[in-house]
Amino acid sequence: MTTESAPASPAHHAIRAYTQSGNPSAFLALNEGNRYFTSPTAQGVIVHRRTGRCLVQFGGPFAPAEDYSRLLGEFTGYARRQRLRLVGIQLQRADAVRYAEQGFTVNQIGASYAVDLADFSLRGSRFVRLRNKISRALRSGLTVREAGADEYAGALRELDTRWLAGKGKHARPLEFLVGQHGGAAQRHRRLFVGLIDGELAGYISYSPVYGSRSGWLHDLSRRRPDGPPGVAEAVNSHAIEVFRGEGARWLHFGFTPFTGLDPAWEVPGHSPAFRWLVGKLWERGGAVYPARSQLAYKEKWAPDAVTPEYIAFCGRASVRSLIHVFRAANAL
Repeated sequence: MTTESAPASPAHHAIRAYTQSGNPSAFLALNEGNRYFTSPTAQGVIVHRRTGRCLVQFGGPFAPAEDYSRLLGEFTGYARRQRLRLVGIQLQRADAVRYAEQGFTVNQIGASYAVDLADFSLRGSRFVRLRNKISRALRSGLTVREAGADEYAGALRELDTRWLAGKGKHARPLEFLVGQHGGAAQRHRRLFVGLIDGELAGYISYSPVYGSRSGWLHDLSRRRPDGPPGVAEAVNSHAIEVFRGEGARWLHFGFTPFTGLDPAWEVPGHSPAFRWLVGKLWERGGAVYPARSQLAYKEKWAPDAVTPEYIAFCGRASVRSLIHVFRAANAL
């Protein structure tokens, strides 16, 4: 069995082929910096990062049904032999049930959001404010188009720097649980840019989503801090029309921690104390993760599907392991 940083192509095959859990963020498995656990006795991969004495797993095993439990068991054994804590993040409902059956403590940690594009339209009273914001951006001279990442490589990096500076001197660029641009996986992504007088005012990167709700994941967006309001909304609206024209069915907005919490979505054996903590993080955890602003943006588009996502602890629920998740995401 191995744990490596190299095999992005096998990982890509796994997330396309093994979609039992329907994880809409599965493409983030290909982010640079991830590591991949494989076994000679089971197909598939487990994606993870190490922070200190903890392995933080992304999603469940991307494996065929007959090898799922075996691969998870071998990974758990690997962590135990290395004397490492193990915590899994962004598990889907099907994963959560299987992890709980194998003795993990599993709790809902947030939710993901998606829009059905089949009949999507910005017409109607509920989208008045969104339409006005888009119109304001377009009146400022904004134009939107799809582009290749290589066309704007330098401008993307410069905008990333300016955007982060606008978040305050202690802001850190999130990773692991959000998208990225560049690297070997870039050829599979789509990039839409907003331009004002030929200069980059904002962009959104989209990643492919496989499985029963296939489509695209709105996985990374940035805008110029001094730019007009509505840039991100105008770029996303343009991308939606392109995706609809191509016959794509779903646009996913991805995972937001601490949101969409519902006692009915918990699995047997969950930790009531950890559930209380997640609720408090929704109320007061803005300094750790910008959940409220993320949710506000996603709700502008009136999502049709809200899906619970889970965290799984090997053993008891642990605040220390949760902190390692945030460290893996560069939030701490």
